[in-house]
Formats: sequence, C-alpha cells, structure tokens
Amino acid sequence: MRIKEEKELVKDVKALQDKWALVPAFLQVRGLVKQHIASFDYFVNEDIKHIMRANAKMTSDANPSFYLKYLDIRVGMPSSEEGFNQINDKITPHECRLRDMTYSAPIMVDIEYTRGNQRVVRKGLTIGRMPIMLRSSKCVLKNMTEDELAHAQECPYDPGGYFVVRGSEKVVLIQEQLSKNRIMIGRNSKRELQCEVLSSTSDRKSKTYVIGKKQKYYLRHNQLSDDVPVAIVFKAMGFESDYDIVSAVGLEEKFIAAMSPSLEECSAHQVTTQENALQYIATKVFFLLITLL
Repeated sequence: MRIKEEKELVKDVKALQDKWALVPAFLQVRGLVKQHIASFDYFVNEDIKHIMRANAKMTSDANPSFYLKYLDIRVGMPSSEEGFNQINDKITPHECRLRDMTYSAPIMVDIEYTRGNQRVVRKGLTIGRMPIMLRSSKCVLKNMTEDELAHAQECPYDPGGYFVVRGSEKVVLIQEQLSKNRIMIGRNSKRELQCEVLSSTSDRKSKTYVIGKKQKYYLRHNQLSDDVPVAIVFKAMGFESDYDIVSAVGLEEKFIAAMSPSLEECSAHQVTTQENALQYIATKVFFLLITLL
C-alpha cells in the first residue's frame, strides 16, 4: 500500500499533449519574464545585504585597531551620473536608449571606520552603480499607469525583464539550477525515493538527503562518511522517545508503520539518548587534517 502511494506522488505527466496544455496556464500565471524580475528584486533587496554581512569588516594587518566596517548597503533609484558621487535627476529607460547611456542606479553604503583615535560614521556613500532591470522594484516604470507609460515613451505591453546598457537592450539568459533551500522529492539513479535539500548561505553550501533503503530511512550529508539512520538524527535533535519521533512525522497508522523499521534499527545501535546520538553522528563526520610544512 505504501509503495503504491509513493508511486502516485512521483507520477509524471507522460503525454506530450498533456504537457503542452500546462504551458498556457503557466504563462498566464507567471508570464515569460516574472522569474527574471523576481530574481533581480531578491538580489537588490535581500541578497546584496547578505553579501555585505559576509564581508562586513576589514581590519588592518599592521594595526588591528584600524578597521572599516559596512553598516548597511542599498540600491537607489535610476538616475543620470555626471561624475563620481554626483547624481542628477531621475532618468527613464527611453532617455538611456536615445543617449547611449546605461539605465543604472547608485549603490550606497553606510560605513564606520577609524581615523586616528576617532570613530567616524559616514552614511549614503556611493561606491558604484548597478544596471537596473526594467519593471523591477527599482525601476521608475514600476506601477505606472498606461497613460504614464505612454508619456515616458514606453509600451504598456512591454513586460520588462531586461537591461539598457550603453543604449542597447540586454537580457540575461536563463540558467537551469537546483532550487536552493527548498525540499525536492523524487527518485535517484537507483530508483530510491529520496528527499533532497541544497542549503545555501552567504558563506557555505551543503547537500542533505533523506533516502529510503530496505524500508528504512537514512540521512545522507556531504560532511558525513556514511548514511545515518534517521531515527538517530531525530534523537540528536532532542526527540529522545519513540513517541516524540513518530509525533513529529505523523500519528497515522501508515506513518507509524513506515517509521517502525527505522526505530528498531536505532534500538539495535543502542542509541537511546541525545548524547548517544550525537556521539554516533560524530563518528561519521569527515575531519580535514591540514599539515603545515
């Protein structure tokens, strides 16, 4: 019964005509360029701050008391630029096309640094410029009415999602990648049902799998030398009793039956407490030994 349910979860849309029927519905909801705009918006509003925090402080090697620290970073609105740190009025994409300019906005930071024995804070310092994607959250065309778009010499049916660089329209090609920090469920090359997460932060990446083998579930991680029974992982996280583990998964009969072999394996390894579980996992962790010559 459980195998039949698993097959239903991963059932593919096989007929080609059925797949093509999904395309108009997808385009109606998402459009052709929404993924471009959403990705750019996330970068300028969220990701750029993560990058700054990962490189927030620079300290002098000669004297650690001298440092420069980034407090905040943000991207402004598109504008013309006459010189460094001299920003003029707002500009539209059409003006940039006519004048062979780049439709860009200033990147501004708030910094803290030492000058002598004083601590100095400067706000709104421009450190560079960034091309702005049309119809993104930083674009002047965002939320304009049709009349306002016509006044700005823009087509109301232009979806955006591209840049204007030195007067020419440029687009970033789509690159297929695994979704980060999202749970992906499917079957691997051995036809084993697995759950996969590609975790990514500003300073590190890792892959985690939960796989099913011989009616048992295991955790697989790129920092572990071997698969770890998933029940032991639960105990390492503080779920010390079998009831707590099953409650976290589900108290329905099918979930209890699915977890029973994993719980029995945990007992066979004599892992009963959180400390036992952590010690067990520690024996599976890769250690990188660096020898200094």
